[in-house]
Amino acid sequence: MKKNKILLLFPDGVGIRNYLYSNTFTNTNEELILFHNFDSETIIAIKQHAAIESEIVIPDYKESVKEKFLRELICLSRLYYNQGQVKNPTLLSNWNWNQKTFSKKIFYKIIECIVPFFKKYTSILKLEQRYQNALRQNPFYDEVKTILKKERPSAVFCSHQRALKAATIFAAASDLGISTTTVIYSWDNLPKARLALRADNYLVWSDYMKNEQHTYYPEISADKICITGTPQFEFYQKAENIIEKEIFYKRYNLDPNKKIICFSGDDLKTSPDDPSYLKDLVQEIIKANLQHQYQILFRRCPVDFSGRFDEVVDEFKDVIKEVSPLWYFSKSKEWNAVYPSLEDVKLLVSTAFYSDIVVNVGSTMAFDFWMFNKPCIFINYDQQNKKEENWSVKTIYQFQHFKSMPNQKTVIWLNSKEEISKKIALETSQNAAMEEWKVKILGDYKNASNNIRQKLIAV
Repeated sequence: MKKNKILLLFPDGVGIRNYLYSNTFTNTNEELILFHNFDSETIIAIKQHAAIESEIVIPDYKESVKEKFLRELICLSRLYYNQGQVKNPTLLSNWNWNQKTFSKKIFYKIIECIVPFFKKYTSILKLEQRYQNALRQNPFYDEVKTILKKERPSAVFCSHQRALKAATIFAAASDLGISTTTVIYSWDNLPKARLALRADNYLVWSDYMKNEQHTYYPEISADKICITGTPQFEFYQKAENIIEKEIFYKRYNLDPNKKIICFSGDDLKTSPDDPSYLKDLVQEIIKANLQHQYQILFRRCPVDFSGRFDEVVDEFKDVIKEVSPLWYFSKSKEWNAVYPSLEDVKLLVSTAFYSDIVVNVGSTMAFDFWMFNKPCIFINYDQQNKKEENWSVKTIYQFQHFKSMPNQKTVIWLNSKEEISKKIALETSQNAAMEEWKVKILGDYKNASNNIRQKLIAV
C-alpha cells in the first residue's frame, strides 16, 4: 500500500526541536519529506533524530516589491485594526518606525501615509486578496507548483505562520487541492499581524489562542482553527530528559550545596539591558552576603550572538556559571539558520529541574520552569543608564499577551534591584494563579504531539 506523503517545512530551528525532536511525527505510516533550505550538516543532524525519508531543496525565492509593499501595508493596517479591537496602543510597537537606510525610510513612509485609507476591515481583506494574487505572479510560485505536482503530497505542514516562502508554497498547494496546515508559532504572535500565509488548518495551543485568532482574523472560520497544544512542553514529562545530578553539576561547575537562580537572557531587541540586570542580581546577592547560599546559572538566548554579557560573567565568575545553549549555527548565524541539538532539550529540561527559581524580563521560560513548579521572577524596573532610550519594561508588560495573566500574583515582580535579596527567597511550589495561567495558555500540552499527528493523518 502506497504511503501518503507529508511535506514538512521548518522556517526556523525552534520548529525542528518542537516537531521533529518530539513525538509529533513518530509512529506514523506517512512518508515524511523535508522541504528545506538547510545546509548538508543540518540535514545529517536532523536525520539522526527524525524519520525523514527524503528531502527537497526549496528553490531560491526573491520577494517582489509589490509583494513586500502589500505585505507590509496589510501588517500596519491590521495593527491599527487590532489596536482598536483590544484598546492596546502597544500593538503598534510591532511596527518598525525607525528605518535605517534612505530607501527604506521612503518605502515605509509611503505605507504609513496611505494606511489611513485602509481602516475598514473590508479594505484589509481586499489587500489580502491582492497579496495572494501577487504571490502567484512570482516565478517562485511556478517552480514550487511544479515540485508539488511531481511529489503529490497529501498535506503540507509548516511550523511557523509568518514565513514568507511558506505563503507562496501554501498558495501553490491550495491551488492544487493539497491540504495545508500551519502552526501559530507562539503565545504572543497573533496580535502582531504577521500571518503571512493562508491555510486549511491553523493549529493553536489553547482555547485562549483560538479566541484570539477569531478576534484578529474574523474571516477565518472556527472549523479551521484546531486546538492541539504545543509539543515543546512535552519534553518536561520524560524522566530521560533530566541529566543525572552529579553529571549536570560537575559539567557546569555548579555547587551541589548552593541553590540555583537561573537568569535566562532575552534577545537584544526584547531586553537590551539584560547584562545590567544580571549584574544587579549578582551584586545584590553579594551585598546581602548570600553568595554562599546561591549561585547563578546564566542561560543566554540562543540567537544572541553578542558579547554583551562577557564582562559581567568574567567579573563574577565565582557566582555566575554560564551554561551555553547547545545549538547548531550556520556560518551566517542568521536566526532562521540556528537550531537546537537534542542535547539542548535535555539541558533546558535539566536547568528547569535543578534550578530553584528563574529570573527574566517577561519570558515564556516562566512556563518551562513551572513544569516543575519552579517560580518565576519578572524584572519590573528600568535601568538608570539604558542602552535604548525608548525601551522600558513598563511597555513590555503592557503587551497584549500579558493581559492573559489571571492576576498580579501569577509571577513574582522585581520592582527594584534593592528587592532582589528578599524576592529570591520567595520560593513556593504553590501558586494557584500560575497554574491557572499555564492551563489557560498551554492547553492540552501533554498530548500535543498526538493531537497534531491525528489532525495531519485525518486530512
